[in-house]
Amino acid sequence: MSSVLVADPQVALILIASGCTLCALMILLRLVARRQAGAEKALAETVAGFTELDSSPCFTTDLDGAISHQNASARSRFKSETGETLPRVLRDLLANSAALISRLETRAEARGHASEDVVTRKGHMRLVAHRLGEDGFLWRMEDMVEREGSRGAEGLSLPMMTVNKAGAVLFMNDALRRVVGGRVKRIEDVILDVSDAGIAGAQRISGPAGELHCQVVEIAGQAGRREIYLLPLNEAPAAHVSGVAASPDVLDHMPVALLRIKRDGTLSMANRLARELLGHDDLVGMSFAELVEGLGRSVRDWITDAAAGRGPLRPEVARAKLPVKDVFLQISLSRVVEGGEPSLVAVLNDATELKTLEAQFVQSQKMQAIGQLAGGVAHDFNNLLTAISGHCDLLLLRHDQGDPDYGDLVQINQNANRAASLVGQLLAFSRKQNLQPETLDMRETLSDLGHLLNRLVGERVNLSLTHDPDLPSIRADKRQLEQVIMNLVVNARDAMPDGGTITVETQTRVLDEELHRDRASVPPGNYVVVSVSDQGTGIHPDKIGKIFEPFWTTKRPGEGTGLGLSTAYGIVKQTGGYIFVDSILGQGSCFTLYFPAFERPEEAPRLSLDALPSEPTGKGEGVILLVEDEAPVRAFASRALRMRGYTVLEAGNAEEALTLLDDSELKVDVFVTDVIMPGMDGPSWVRKALEMRPDVKVVFVSGYAEDSFDNEQALIPNSVFLPKPFSLTELTATVHDQIH
Repeated sequence: MSSVLVADPQVALILIASGCTLCALMILLRLVARRQAGAEKALAETVAGFTELDSSPCFTTDLDGAISHQNASARSRFKSETGETLPRVLRDLLANSAALISRLETRAEARGHASEDVVTRKGHMRLVAHRLGEDGFLWRMEDMVEREGSRGAEGLSLPMMTVNKAGAVLFMNDALRRVVGGRVKRIEDVILDVSDAGIAGAQRISGPAGELHCQVVEIAGQAGRREIYLLPLNEAPAAHVSGVAASPDVLDHMPVALLRIKRDGTLSMANRLARELLGHDDLVGMSFAELVEGLGRSVRDWITDAAAGRGPLRPEVARAKLPVKDVFLQISLSRVVEGGEPSLVAVLNDATELKTLEAQFVQSQKMQAIGQLAGGVAHDFNNLLTAISGHCDLLLLRHDQGDPDYGDLVQINQNANRAASLVGQLLAFSRKQNLQPETLDMRETLSDLGHLLNRLVGERVNLSLTHDPDLPSIRADKRQLEQVIMNLVVNARDAMPDGGTITVETQTRVLDEELHRDRASVPPGNYVVVSVSDQGTGIHPDKIGKIFEPFWTTKRPGEGTGLGLSTAYGIVKQTGGYIFVDSILGQGSCFTLYFPAFERPEEAPRLSLDALPSEPTGKGEGVILLVEDEAPVRAFASRALRMRGYTVLEAGNAEEALTLLDDSELKVDVFVTDVIMPGMDGPSWVRKALEMRPDVKVVFVSGYAEDSFDNEQALIPNSVFLPKPFSLTELTATVHDQIH
């Protein structure tokens, strides 16, 4: 250990003073930290005590998501232990719990609290996060199927309260506060004879002037909560008396739909809200099985088991039979035993909106999954079709029309093209097709298409074209747009077996505000609207939501593929437009297309396959590096290019290609590469290769749409795109144009 001697006394004093100051500062910081830690601990203990009796699961976590406390409801529901992370605890409930919790933590740090409604594997839930001091969060999970009628009961003249499963009073309306003389904390402070058998029936109530006698009605809710109503004994439900009678007037003013069901399933009482939900004015005496359906099991068995006390009384969702429109009900049952005879009290909640949202969510998920499946299958089929049609082209080059095998080869080629068209329709639905957009005048497009449309509709159907004289231009792929119109006209023709008129009309529409329709929102702006209407049989309302699904059709086998409307839907959406349908049974249907008006100057036309020469002139000269992971496609492409005189180097992936290019003596004129490959993709390895060989031209080939990597291709100079499946002529012509 070494020491330092300070000769100057003044310097020594300064150093001693500085040392004392640093020591005092360290002590002060330690005291502040200890005080802060104590405050954080006190806050955590206070929150833990506050949430312990909450019927909703509550957690407190640190900044890393580790659970430091959980209330009784959370422990009972999740069986988790302190120290586990919240994302891990919720992983069986939420599809991506870590992302949701991270998102809420970020919002809570900025605003102090955050919440998000999510669809779980067991229903809808709201997850709420509160910032807890500087080092943690408070989380609360709220089931969104709980009724919100308790607060609406504040102005109800009927005394009522809401209690949790532990017997703590969560809410009392003003009428009950007047009866008992103020607010109370426990149910025992109101009802004197509370037992495990239940409290329904005649009870003694503790009031400021002594005991009162009343009839208690108990309604089971979510998460163990109960709504308890106090009725005067002389106004108790008439169903307690033998015989059939109507419900008393006081029950008609209750803010919940209430039924009394006998053991045999017949109704002995129904209040006003219940009668409205079930769509009948006189329900007493009717069987409950006549009123609801769709439980997944017999309604009679459900009522019998509930009345006998077999199994838990969980809320069930069913559909009401009697109303004209679909009404879904959440039904909660509570078992009551009076005079030795069991019966049931049923509480009904309108769950129609919840079921509608659930159906819409399921539908959107299904359509998204179908789109992803269609896109992936189409990519694989395009590789297969490229190999089939390519090798067929090679065989056709060696056979003339007099050869016995020539006709068979032509049939293979034609059916491969038909399969490619079918795959194109799948890609259209999944919006991954290749578009060649250009500026179009819909009047000219429909006029050019008019002759073909007249041939399609036949002699028994008239075709009427009406145009707005001041129609602006749109930007779309002409061939794809013509396919949309033809599909709609053919469907309109098939909907009129006895003949009629199909009207195709164009008009300009200016939206000053956002148009909301069919879960779609059309932003304000100028639009070209194209409508195709018929006088046919119409579409049933239950089927309108399915008509754009691929392979869904009402036609008999052999009359259609079910891809016409799904193709039209995909093309319109990928173009940036919107498609809507209106239909009345027996009167006809009208499909309306919205396309954004295109007012910018016309761009130079893009190179399309139609513009490629059918045969390259002369023999090809140059070196081609062909990179393709599909061996059959690579074999066809290399043979086709070698037949035209090119020198072809083959690679099965990007890594092999870069290894070949390590030879600085090797001269390459064109890269022909697939876009999607295992390992490094096409654009990535090409960018790396162009750093050393900037003058090499590039041809990208892919079974996916050009739009899927359009931005990356724009960054690569001297590159073009050739979609699969391509023919021998298209491949060699594209390479020829790149070299020359």
